[in-house]
Amino acid sequence: MVDRLSTAPSTPLSPARLDRFARHIVLPEIGGAGQVALANKHIAVIGLGGIGSPALQYLAGAGIGRFTLVDDDIVDVSNLQRQTIFTTRDVGHGKATSARRWLANFDDALNVMISDARVTRDNAAGLFDGVDLVLDGTDNFATRLAVSDACVAARVPLLSAAVGRFQGQVGSFAGHLPDQPCYRCFVGDAFDAEDCDTCAEDGMLGAMAGWAGSFAAMQAVRVLLAGVSRFGQPMFGQLHILDGMQPGMRTLTIGKDPACQTCGASSH
Repeated sequence: MVDRLSTAPSTPLSPARLDRFARHIVLPEIGGAGQVALANKHIAVIGLGGIGSPALQYLAGAGIGRFTLVDDDIVDVSNLQRQTIFTTRDVGHGKATSARRWLANFDDALNVMISDARVTRDNAAGLFDGVDLVLDGTDNFATRLAVSDACVAARVPLLSAAVGRFQGQVGSFAGHLPDQPCYRCFVGDAFDAEDCDTCAEDGMLGAMAGWAGSFAAMQAVRVLLAGVSRFGQPMFGQLHILDGMQPGMRTLTIGKDPACQTCGASSH
């Protein structure tokens, strides 16, 4: 099921929107041009759980104008420890519907489309029409790879984020570009039919999900402002590893795999 809520932000920014985003606009690295650009951007958030929830809060707070929200799950009471857009009243309801309700209460000037379909190779491409960036916070490799392959085909950059226990990772990929890797270049083909361990099995510190999600939101703003403002450094091919046990972060560079079945030379 796909459902739309069609209210669009004002462009150029109205006085009310200028007041709302004043703390952004005074930043030289973003400025008025950057804020107007964000108001005209469209981001798809795939997975509205531990990463998608805090990321969505800061993406909406940043003034991004259009959202596509995709999640086939329902809210469970065990989610409330880390999935910050949901409350006890949402338990038993669809995450996509509940997330749209949160957005409507937070900022009714946003344009929102939701889907409660599970993302597969067959439907992923159709979810990304007109999207400027995909943020993937799903919890299994098969879905992540399906999303990545669809992003390459649609020529849309991908921000992929994951979290577990006390560690998170956030990376930006643009495999549709000749010199940039895709997510499949990073993980390979072995995980197409395999799920990773779940937080129900391994546990997760709620604040760790918040750190990964808010960092993913910051990186999403970077990608969306590329070519517009000084903050716009997409950092494609860089994977940031967040360590919550001995707090710190390190960055790895992912190379393009010439043999990648999605974006490599042999795939064309």
